[in-house]
Formats: sequence, C-alpha cells, structure tokens
Amino acid sequence: MTGKTEPRIYTPELRPLTEETTLGFACIEYAKTVLRKTLYPWQEWALIHALEIVGDLDGSWHFRYRTVLFLISRQNGKTVLSEVIASFFLNVLMCENIFGTSLSLEKAEEVWEAVIKDQEDFPELSCDITKISRTNGKKRLELLYGRKYKVGAPSRRAGRGDSNDLVMLDELREHRDWETWAAAVASISAKPNGIVMCFSNAGDPESIVLRQIRAQAQGQKADFGGDIDSGTLGLFEWSSKEGAAMDDWEALAQANPALGYGLMTERALMANRATFPEAKFRSECMCQQVETILPPPFPDGAWDSGTDVNSFIPPASPVYYGIDLSQDRRWTSIGVCGLREDGNWHIELVARRIGTEWALDWFRERALRGRMKLAFQSRGAPVSGLAEQICTIQGIERIAIEGPDLSNGWGRFFDGVCACLPDREGVRIYHLPQPVMDTPGHTMQLKQMGGGVKLPDRIKSPDDIAPLFACIMAFTAATKTTTEKKIYESVYENGSTLTFI
Repeated sequence: MTGKTEPRIYTPELRPLTEETTLGFACIEYAKTVLRKTLYPWQEWALIHALEIVGDLDGSWHFRYRTVLFLISRQNGKTVLSEVIASFFLNVLMCENIFGTSLSLEKAEEVWEAVIKDQEDFPELSCDITKISRTNGKKRLELLYGRKYKVGAPSRRAGRGDSNDLVMLDELREHRDWETWAAAVASISAKPNGIVMCFSNAGDPESIVLRQIRAQAQGQKADFGGDIDSGTLGLFEWSSKEGAAMDDWEALAQANPALGYGLMTERALMANRATFPEAKFRSECMCQQVETILPPPFPDGAWDSGTDVNSFIPPASPVYYGIDLSQDRRWTSIGVCGLREDGNWHIELVARRIGTEWALDWFRERALRGRMKLAFQSRGAPVSGLAEQICTIQGIERIAIEGPDLSNGWGRFFDGVCACLPDREGVRIYHLPQPVMDTPGHTMQLKQMGGGVKLPDRIKSPDDIAPLFACIMAFTAATKTTTEKKIYESVYENGSTLTFI
C-alpha cells in the first residue's frame, strides 16, 4: 500500500495550478536539477499548492498565503520539504532573510545544516557562500548580496531584529503560548511577500497556537488567545478521519503519504502500533487531535457547565490568591477565588508565565496596594519553596495548605464543580473560558490516597495542572473552616505522618 498524495483536509486553490499560477513547479524543478533530490508525490503536491500566487509572474504578483500550516504524521519527510523550501527561497527567489526555529533548537539546526550541505556540495551554489557561523546564538549562513539564513531558539525574541522573507516554525504543536508566534510573524510584516511555513503533527489540548490556526483555516470559531488572518491562511492536513480504527489501512495511508515510497513501511507502522500508547499512536502516526483517553477528573459536562463569560469577583468580595508550579518547574501559575454576588464562587487564572522570578515581582508590586492572602500546597509540591519566598514579602498573608486541608479543599472544589450540572444542587464554582484552565479541567488525573481519598496527580496528568491547581488552592483558602484547622493541628501534634502529592 502507498500513502495518499492529496491531503484529507486542505484549502482549495483559487484557480487551476500551472507553472503560471504557482511557484511550486519551479521549486520542484530546482530540487530535481540543482539539489539532485527525488521528492515524494505528496511533497510535490505540497509545494505546488503552498506556493500558489495571486497575479501574473510576468508582471505583478504575490504569494496567496502569508501563513501555511502543514499537518502530517511523523517520519514522512517534513525535514526534506523544509530544506527544499529554504534553499529555493535563498537561491532562486534571492530572499534576504530566512529564519527557522523549532521546540528543539537542534531540530531547526538539522534543516539549516542540510541547506548548508547542499550549498557546499554543488558548485553552482557554493560560489555564493560568504560566511558560515556555527557559534551558539549566532548561527547563520550568509550568501552574496546580503542573503542570510539564521536559526534561533523558540522564544519571544524569535526572528526579531530582521525583516524576514520566510519564517519556518517546526513542531508548532509545542507552542503553548503566543510569544514565539508573535515575534516570528511580526518579522515578516514589512515584506509584501513574507510567508510563515509551519510544520507539525497533531497537537494536544495545550497546543493553543496550532488549534487556533487549524480552526480558523476551516472557518471555525476559536478563541485560544490569538487571531490569524484567515484570508491569507492555507491548511494542508494529511490525517486519518475521526473515529478511524488504528488498523484501518486506508486511514493510515491518508495520514502517512510517504508510506511505500521510502523508509516508511506497513511493518514500521505496525511496530509503532504494538508499542505506543493509543493516544501517542493516534497523534504521531494518525495525525489525530487527541484530547485524552484517560478518565476526566469531573463527571461528564460538569466543568463546561461552570463556564460563564460574564462571571467576575465584585469589588466588595475578599480575594484569595493561589500559586502553583508545573511539574517540570517551567511554568508558574497564579489563580484567584472570590465570592460572587449570587453566593457562588468565581475562580480565574490571572497570570501564567515561564520561570519563577517574575512571580516575586508580580506579588511585590501588588502587595504595595493592600494585603494579599496567598494559598499554596506547602509540602511535597514543586511550588513550595517559591511560595515561601513570596510570603516573606511585606503585605503577603501566608496560607499553607497541607494535610486534611488539602483533601477537604479538593473535596469541596469537586462538589462545587459538580453542582453546576443541571441535576445537582449546592454552591457552584464558575470560571471564564480559559484554555489553560479548561485543559486540565478535562484531562487532570486523580491519585488514590488512603481511606478512599483522591487528589490531583501532577505526574500522571497529561497536561500542566498548575493553572487549575492554583485556583483550587485559592478556593481552599477561601472556604477553609475553623474546624478543619483544628483537625490539622491535632494531627501534627500527635506526630501523625501523611502522604502528599
């Protein structure tokens, strides 16, 4: 069996694609005659459609797309496609600036090094080389007439400093915020023919940039914190249809267009099927968006029932803050909880950024305006040390959550979320539609403790639960009773040992 050349989902062309209406044919010819590369059928199809133009090549023209998203399963030849595109833009279109980045800088450098090798190996290209710098942080290929190809780490400085003609973003599924995107895309603003080429396999619930672009390309409403110009956006997705079985070869061929043309074989796919967890196989080998196959933390529909775009904490209500740190210690999240005018609770994520130092300044600045109550898990959590440091700031009231406070607070939180269901009663917990909160609201896993108690599990949860857990801590502090405090104190006075997540 061979893979399907045409993607399952794609933006249709404006007119028949010929040598006069797309630069794809020229790029294919360049790859064959200059780079001596044999492209897969799907790669040729991708070039022809992605490099569609508006106008007349003999007169005025521009690329149809400013943003192109290629979605395809892993190991199907995205790297070679990126290499050909970059080399074509440098040597045929004579573009001044190209920038590449990926979640792993090594991945971006892999494409960059491949382009350098091509440039060095063929005399018609090597004569244009003026400088190759492999210094960390300053890696670039420089050619005659000021042409440059640089690579950099994915950050809010990505692509800054240059006005780029081409930006290549690999592994878009790993973009958990808009900082890299904003920096990189802004760098093509001054170029009438600037274009961003994105490459990825299917994302997960936190792939907010990928999900936003994919939804808008299909004309769907989405709000993952960004906005893309849908009129200049092209989507080309090789993926298995929703609901397809993992041994459905038609579906696998649709997601793996290189199948049967090179190293991608049926045997290799079946080996992955036998060894990968289902979610991983569907994401990486079927290019399917997989929310999760694990049990949700709340009853079906409970979390979504608590979504209220008009919810807020009134000025007269006391505000409790909660803080938490992701399991890998990369992201710090700050949440709040307060009592609404209707007697129900409102929770909200108010800050989430990479690193920890910013949180000290965040609280220091706000503590000058009035006393702040800060709740956090004080034992057995990544955030404990950071939170204790913040609590040394004048104006911060320390509320340590541990022991029975932890389990009782989670129990009350669970009940408050479930109370939002139509057939339930009780005081409810409402929240705004925030993707970084909604994700763990659907995917957070629970850990069985002693006595039938369950608590959120950072390690087993597929996504960062810190945004939600920070709000749980704030809610726990806001609803904590004197009785619970006395129980906690008696436990530790007796020298009891408890286990924490």
